[in-house]
Amino acid sequence: MAETAALPAGFGELEVLAVGTVLLVEALSGLSLNGLTIFSFCKTPELRTPNHLLLLSLAVADSGISLNALIAAISSLLRRWPYGSDGCQAHGFQGFVTALSSICGSAAIAWGRYHHYCTRSQLAWNTAIPLVLFVWLSSTFWAALPLLGWGHYDYEPLGTCCTLDYSRGDRNFISFLFTMAFFNFFVPLFITLTSYRLMEQKLARSGHLQVNTTLPVRLLLLGWGPYALLYIFAAIMDVSSLSPKLRMVPALIAKMMPTINAINYALRGEMFSGGIWQCLSPQKSKQDRAQ
Repeated sequence: MAETAALPAGFGELEVLAVGTVLLVEALSGLSLNGLTIFSFCKTPELRTPNHLLLLSLAVADSGISLNALIAAISSLLRRWPYGSDGCQAHGFQGFVTALSSICGSAAIAWGRYHHYCTRSQLAWNTAIPLVLFVWLSSTFWAALPLLGWGHYDYEPLGTCCTLDYSRGDRNFISFLFTMAFFNFFVPLFITLTSYRLMEQKLARSGHLQVNTTLPVRLLLLGWGPYALLYIFAAIMDVSSLSPKLRMVPALIAKMMPTINAINYALRGEMFSGGIWQCLSPQKSKQDRAQ
């Protein structure tokens, strides 16, 4: 199915085109906004702080998700997967690494904000750098396990992108699923929820609460919750009872997260006023050239 131009089972011509178009829009918007965030961090010295390093890490992870979506979009518009089985494994691995890094990176930002606003001490480089390294090394470790035999990467129902194979109901898959979900979804979700809840309790009384304490948790649940539900359903039920179109919905929602994260964490915060706006402002550019 994945190697031919025939339509995948359960999808019509317009539906394949629609999925490819949605993936393309998600990929380009995510790459553009997160690329702007990365560019601003590199160009603006004032943004090179330990707290903003956590935002940079999230932007890099989300850029990787958008790149993964771009490859999936091109394949969907071609109506086939042109990169073979090895390409499928590489695509699944790269997508899983960046997805886990994005989820855990959001939790790291939540903890960093709690540290900044509630302990009245600046986050140090010797804390931020190991935290970022842990996020990426941990994500790489979990994403490499399916390549080593615990779990497996395979085609999504559309047959034009690859992810963790959730169609296998064997003991190997179930054990990997619940272990991975616990450490890479529920633990980051708990850290995010706890960090913002403690911030709300500590700062709401003083009236100095400057951060939306509910939106990041909702974004994690809405963006990655459908995938978690799909995997849990596949572990306890026959996933083939769900239509292929329904099984593609979590992937489309998840690949929208890079754009949403860029808007929430960078464009709506101090990073926009402190760096991104300066990079985009013609007046600022003229002043820099005059100096």
